Amino acid sequence: MKLKALLPPRPHGESGWVGRVLTTGVAVAVLATARPAAAWVWVVLGVTFVLFVVGSVLMTARPYVSLALLATVAVSNALIAGYPQSNALVLVLVAITDVAVIDFGRRGNRPIVAVGIGVAAAYAGSAWWFEQPDTWYFSQLLWTAALTAFGLNRRQYEVQARQTEQLLEQTRLAQSEQARAAALEERGRIARDLHDVLAHSLGALSVQLEVAEALLDERGDTAGALERVRRSRRLAVQGLTEARNAVAALRADEVPELPQALAALAEQHEKDHGTAVRLTVTGGPRKLDSAVTVALLGAAREALTNAAKHAPGQTVEMRLDGVRLSVRNKGVTTGEGYGLAGMRERLALVGGTLTAGADGDDWLVVAEID
Repeated sequence: MKLKALLPPRPHGESGWVGRVLTTGVAVAVLATARPAAAWVWVVLGVTFVLFVVGSVLMTARPYVSLALLATVAVSNALIAGYPQSNALVLVLVAITDVAVIDFGRRGNRPIVAVGIGVAAAYAGSAWWFEQPDTWYFSQLLWTAALTAFGLNRRQYEVQARQTEQLLEQTRLAQSEQARAAALEERGRIARDLHDVLAHSLGALSVQLEVAEALLDERGDTAGALERVRRSRRLAVQGLTEARNAVAALRADEVPELPQALAALAEQHEKDHGTAVRLTVTGGPRKLDSAVTVALLGAAREALTNAAKHAPGQTVEMRLDGVRLSVRNKGVTTGEGYGLAGMRERLALVGGTLTAGADGDDWLVVAEID
């Protein structure tokens, strides 16, 4: 359902114009039944009716000009309301109703009160001049008060309609900003994950190509160089697969199960670096969110990369216990580097933590989901 469907009719919109046309029609119908004896009464009725129509048209565009015209209509017709068969009361009522509908902003109801006082005084003068009884005077006041209350109620309705529309517009803008922020955050996460995947894959690929070049240049070992080139091709394919997995996780698509993905990563590391990687999986099988799987897999990949860089040839031990992954290798590095700091930030996005530091003679990295 669209937001506009929840809104009341727009103020001074189609419903406002329909109401004014109907009001004008009622005024014309009532005035058509008037039978005042004096010609000057007809002149007053005709002129003030024209002023009423103009004032109604200007209510939105020129509220204070409209106020002046409608006030003139109300007071003038209140002065002749006591004339027999003038039917001037109808113009008083429609004019005072329109005055009550106008929104005067900071001035509030003061213009309406002023017009009301003027109309009440004009009724008193008309009752005295045309010798109307007190009951007539109070009945005119009663009708005027009722129509004024109706106008005030209509104005309150229109003010609330405007406020509701403004609130819904602000809500829409806030939702748009939230969606934009979420999109930017997702792009940042994709960029960080792809950075880690590509840094790992391209780094290993570069090492293999350098070895192949050295084998050809220094030893002329074509077979050994060819094997390194084939291994480079496998690394490139693996990097593409891991990049797709990272994007799939952020899109909530299916990614490989974490134990199988870690086993494949360990096997590939052994082939690339000639270093044993012992993987131990404990605890029962558990279905993990794709984003959690990619975050833990990225932490394992970064830890293996650091082990190969800072402790080449040393056996690496990986242990997965539910949602706790630890990677241990001999030899202590001098620092975490950007990669682990980035993985710590990424794990935090899925409710996880990452610690890295010396554990005796070993270097231990632990990634865990709370």
